[in-house]
Amino acid sequence: MPSLSKKTELKRKRKKAAQNPKRKKTMSKASTPAFAVHVDKE
Repeated sequence: MPSLSKKTELKRKRKKAAQNPKRKKTMSKASTPAFAVHVDKE
């Protein structure tokens, strides 16, 4: 069983990683497939 301070450190680290804007961008890009929104109607 890890000590309370270790647990707290890990929680803080996890929260900090979750707030990383670069990570957020890559995660959102990875989750949605690219698709054409405006295709010229000809």
